[in-house]
Amino acid sequence: MCRLLGYATDGRNLSLEEVLGHEAVVEFREISKIHNDGWGTALLAATQEEPFSKDGGAPSPETENRFYRSTVAAEFDSAFEAFAAQPARGAIYHLRLASSNIPLIMENQQPFYSGGLAFSHNGDISDDEGRNIVENSDFPIDRDLFLSTSGKSDTAMYFSVVLQELSEGYSLEQAVSQAIGKLRKVYPKSSYNCLVQSRDQLVCVRASGRVETPPRITEIYREYGVERHALDYRAIRYREIKGDQGEHVGVVVASSGFTQRPEDGWVELQNNELISISNRTGEYSIRSL
Repeated sequence: MCRLLGYATDGRNLSLEEVLGHEAVVEFREISKIHNDGWGTALLAATQEEPFSKDGGAPSPETENRFYRSTVAAEFDSAFEAFAAQPARGAIYHLRLASSNIPLIMENQQPFYSGGLAFSHNGDISDDEGRNIVENSDFPIDRDLFLSTSGKSDTAMYFSVVLQELSEGYSLEQAVSQAIGKLRKVYPKSSYNCLVQSRDQLVCVRASGRVETPPRITEIYREYGVERHALDYRAIRYREIKGDQGEHVGVVVASSGFTQRPEDGWVELQNNELISISNRTGEYSIRSL
C-alpha cells in the first residue's frame, strides 16, 4: 500500500523539482513519514552523448537509465534530494507501505525492473480472508518471468503477469489491461493502481476493486494527524506540465497524499481508467479498461 508518482515529457529532461516545484516535492517526501518501508525511483533521460556512437565498448545508448531502491524511508535518505534534482524525460517515484506479511527486504522494494520496463504498484492483492496472492500456488504465472522481476511480493506477481501479456504480442496498455482482467477473476476486490515506464511511454492505471479506504490506512493516518489525506487514499490525479511559454510539455500523475488542487490543474483519473503518456512527445490519452 504505497504512494506513486510519475511523469513523462516531450523528450526534454526535467527534474522532479522542475515538474512539481520545491514545496510540492517536500510535501511528497513527507508522506514517507507514514509510507516509511523504503522508497525507489526509475529515471529515463535523453542521453548526453551521440546515440549509437561506437567508443570501443558497446554503442552508446539512446537513453540513460538511473535506478535506485532503498529500505530506508525517503525522509531519511539523502539520495532522495539528489534524484529529485536529476533531469529526466520520464520518471517513477515510489514510497512504500508494505502489504501485510510481505517482508521488508531489498528484493521487494519498488520500482521493479525487467525487460526494459520499470513497474510500481499501490495495492494488496489478497482474498477476503487476507491471504495474499503469493500464498496461492495455483495462480498461473510464468515462473521465469516472475523470477526476472527479482521480487517475492504480490507486486512482483502482478508485474510478471504484465510481462507475460507483453510476450504474447500485446501493446503495453493492452498488456496492463489484460493482466488486471486475469487477476480480477481471482482477486476482484484488490487494488491494481500502478505505473509502468518504458523507453517510449508512461502508463498509469487507477483500478481498485474497493472504493472505501482500508481501516488500517485510516488508523495509521489518524495516528500521524493527517486523517484527511486518507479520505481519497485510492485516488490518482494527473496534471499537464507547462513550459516557460505556457506550452504543453508533458504530464505528471500521482497518488493522493499531498496538495493537488483543481485550480492548479490537477484532474482526477476515474476508477478503471488508464492514462498513457509519451515520453517522446508529451502527448497523452485516457481510456477505460
